[in-house]
Parts: sequence; C-alpha cells; structure tokens
Amino acid sequence: MNRRKKIVAGNWKMNLNSQQVLKLMQALNRSEQEFDCDVIVFPPFVYLVDVIDFANGGGRISVGAQNCAATENGAYTGEVSPAQLADIGVEYVLIGHSERRIYYNENHSFIADKLKCSLANNLRPVFCCGEPQIVREAGEQLTYVKQQLVESLFTLKTEEIGQVIVAYEPVWAIGTGLNASAEQAQEMHTFIRHQIAEHYSLAIANEIQILYGGSCKPGNAAELFACHDVDGGLIGGASLIAEDFLNIISLAH
Repeated sequence: MNRRKKIVAGNWKMNLNSQQVLKLMQALNRSEQEFDCDVIVFPPFVYLVDVIDFANGGGRISVGAQNCAATENGAYTGEVSPAQLADIGVEYVLIGHSERRIYYNENHSFIADKLKCSLANNLRPVFCCGEPQIVREAGEQLTYVKQQLVESLFTLKTEEIGQVIVAYEPVWAIGTGLNASAEQAQEMHTFIRHQIAEHYSLAIANEIQILYGGSCKPGNAAELFACHDVDGGLIGGASLIAEDFLNIISLAH
C-alpha cells in the first residue's frame, strides 16, 4: 500500500506582481478547504519574504525557492545562496528544472553541487528530471532520465537522499498544453523508483515522493494522482489561479 503523503507544489516561475501575489495568497489562506496533502509554493525571489509571512499566518502552506547558488557565499553577483534562503525561512528549493538546464546551461555536475549545498543548509531539494520531445519520440526517455539521476541525484550519500523530492517533468509537456498520459507517467515514475532502489535500497525508494510536472491541471490531476507511483504534482500555470490550484489540491489525498 502506498503510504507516501501527496504533495501539490506550485511553481509560479517569473509571473505575478506584488498585488497579484497578495490576492493569490489571501485566496489560498481564506479557503475553508481541508488540505489532505502537503502544499508548497515557489514564488519569484523578490516575493519570498512576503509569501513566507502569508504562509506563516495560515500555517498550512510551505514556501520554496525556484533556484539557488551552488555555494554558500562569495563573489557571485546576482546569486542567492541556500544559506541565505534558509535564513529567511525558505524550506524547499527547485533544482534541475528543465528551464534552468535549457536556458542557463546547468549541467549534471553543477546540479549535483546545488543538491549538496542545499542539503548542507537544511533545504529540501525538489530534483527535477525529464526528457525533451525528440528523446521521447526516439524511445530513449528511460536512458536519458537515468543519466540525469546517475550524474546528479545519485552523487548523494544514503543519509542525504531521503531528504530529496523528485519531480518528473516531461519537457515536451511543459507549457505546451500536452501532458503525459497516466500510463506514461506511471511508467516513468516506476522506472525512477526502481533506479533509486537499485542504487540505494527498496526501503528508501518506497519512501521518496515522486511528483509529476507537465501541464497538470484540474482536468487530469485525479487520473495522474491515482497512479501508484505518482505522489502529487509540480504545477505550473494552474498554480497561478487560486480556484484551479485549490481544485488540484482537493484531488491529492
């Protein structure tokens, strides 16, 4: 039986202004809906403190950062370190998101450094992995994702890996309106869990939460979340609309 608690995480990306953030957080906090899952939001850096204040007021939403540096301090203009994020109350951080890999050329080794630095500063990483469309069409998605796991995630020690949340995000389904079918999602999530079991242990693999990210919305969330190895979602566009986000949260139990 799957006893892993579901997670619904909202990645706001580079969206919203201060008034829109206020409106969204007020709507989430004022909702009388019961949350049967863990809820995390990932705002832009400039709104982190405000969102943490709102989250603390409601007591049922956790806050993560969308990115972090791979070192704790130093001459890295424009960067924000895991230590600084932890200092203001951030609990989670996205690492290895496809947009960071594609637009900012983040490679496996750099992502591994971010994972280690985040864990050293008591942040829980949400490690993102997934294949682009050309790889999926060639039928090489399992090999592609395995390399991401081996060269980044599996550099962690046994005592570290249990703090990580994995998010499978088929790149071809991010912001495209496409989404993996429940069968495709389950296949990849099973594969990822099997790889973790082989590298660490079956017990660890059975405890780690693996989220689906890629055009997850109210219309398909229930089917995806019903898959045995899908432990919730990393939500993009739908997390910017309170009604949609709350609807998805209601389906995660």
